[in-house]
Order: sequence, then C-alpha cells, then structure tokens
Amino acid sequence: MEAKPKILIVDDHPEIRNSVARYLVRNGMDVGTAENAADMDREIESLNPDLIVLDVMMPGEDGLSACARLRDSSNVPVLLLTALDGDKDLLKGFETGADDYMSKPFNPPELLARIQAILRRTQGPASAPSGSEGLDLSGKKIRFGGVSYDVDARVIQREDGRMEVLTSGEASLLCVLISNARHTLSRDELLMESAGRIPGPFDRTIDNQVSRLRKKIEPDVLRPRLIATIRNGGYALSCDVEIVS
Repeated sequence: MEAKPKILIVDDHPEIRNSVARYLVRNGMDVGTAENAADMDREIESLNPDLIVLDVMMPGEDGLSACARLRDSSNVPVLLLTALDGDKDLLKGFETGADDYMSKPFNPPELLARIQAILRRTQGPASAPSGSEGLDLSGKKIRFGGVSYDVDARVIQREDGRMEVLTSGEASLLCVLISNARHTLSRDELLMESAGRIPGPFDRTIDNQVSRLRKKIEPDVLRPRLIATIRNGGYALSCDVEIVS
C-alpha cells in the first residue's frame, strides 16, 4: 500500500486548522496540526511532514519568519496561507523560500490541488521534470558552467567549491532550465513547466525563484552568466549541459 502524504497544518485559528485537517484526511492524507511556530517545530520532529501549510499572520513568530527559518535547516515544501493580497506581501513570501501561496478565504478543493501539485513535483521522479525536450533527469548528476548538480539530492556544488541545497521550487525550475539549455522560455512557460499552473496578473514567482537560484549558483550574482535574462523573452540557461552519471 502506498504511504499517505504527511501534511502539517499550521494556523492559529482552530476552525480553519481543524476543518482543513478533516478535509485532507478525507482525501487520503495523514495530517498533523499546530497553532503556532513553536508547535510547528515540535510537530516537524514527530511527523516529519512531506509538506507544510503555513499561515502567515500568526501571533508570536509569523509565517514568513518561520518559513525563512525553516529554509536554513530543511527543504520541506511550504505552501503559505495569507490574508495579505499586496504584491509586496506576496513577494516577501517567495523570498523566504515558499513553494506556493493561497490567499484567504480559499476553496478547499483548490488547496488540495495545490498540495497535490507540489507533492508531484517533490516526490519521486516528479521532482525532476522532463521538460519540453523529454530529457529525464531523475537520478542524474549534471555539470553546467562549472557547477555540479545532484538532481535527486537537490545539491549544488558551486565553482568555488561551496555546497548549496535547493528548495523544491528552485530544483523544479532548474530542471526545466537544464532540460531546455540555451533555449529561451517565457515566464509563463517556466511557471507552467515547473509548477503546473498559470500565473496571475502580477505573479512574480519565476522572477523570485530565478533570483534565489542565481544567489546559489552564480559566481557573481550582480553579473549573472549562467541564467540569462532575455529581454522581452524570459530566461535561459546560457551554457551547455553535461550529464556526468
């Protein structure tokens, strides 16, 4: 029998927390709950979740701070729930390393679909999308532009020898860029290929993920040479790719 995905719901409102938990359990998931960031830390130790649904506006440590702190020690995917709807607020969410976000109030079936989409990207072969050219990167070790990348481990070894671990969203985007090396992909194409969704009118997901990727792989982030910005086009991995093993 296939193991149930383990989801941790972190929200200070018990009605939201418990109703979401019941809905996800009815849809075949193993669910833990926490009412604040401190409870979240304890639940992570016991549940070892596959994904965290994290409310932004919580008393004590807020969700943005908790997500940023998680990224220092863990690559567990995070879906933010936020009552904030300003572009700057959403930008902050992606800058902390969140994989996706939903605005409150939300539709439970859509939340389930977003969770399932993230899990498909981050578990098993789905963590290494094949891309438009059909290149299967699962289990591969890749070299490009002086950088080495272990796809399954999501570990980058930079040209200067430093090691960096990618979030699931960063890893999914990098695999799409690698699969389409030296080809320009629009932001819409990159979001659809890496996250399986169509961007909203002011969606900056791809720009933010590219910015974080550059910090982890570029020798000089102010003069990027590996991930090129193509004017009026999008982005491209501007170097050849070698599959080492």
